[in-house]
Amino acid sequence: MKQLLALLFSLCLLVPNAKAESTVGYFGFEPDIITNYIGQSNKKLGYVRVTVDLMLNDVSTIPIVEHHTPLLRDAIVQILSKEPEESIKSLTGREEIRKRCAEKLKALLKEETGNDIIREVLFTKYLYH
Repeated sequence: MKQLLALLFSLCLLVPNAKAESTVGYFGFEPDIITNYIGQSNKKLGYVRVTVDLMLNDVSTIPIVEHHTPLLRDAIVQILSKEPEESIKSLTGREEIRKRCAEKLKALLKEETGNDIIREVLFTKYLYH
């Protein structure tokens, strides 16, 4: 038994540390994005509050995203403010909005920097009234 343990221990020393280093970074918009949306009647406005996090292809691009935060925030507000109440309140509508935000933000940063920076857009909190 001791020989088996010694053999296993020596094999463990020969196997290099196989941890893969992830370069994925995350950027969260602070404060949350809050905007109005169109209610069922044109006289009624509702509001939506969204916490948006960006999954970035590389952690080193966080300063670039920070620099372009006003542009990205404006794009999200523009998309949310044009949505009807039915889209804001439904799960499928919410997912469509998230996808539209992801496409727009990816395109804006590609245009500004020439690089694919954003991997995914995540809505981590989504409240409406």
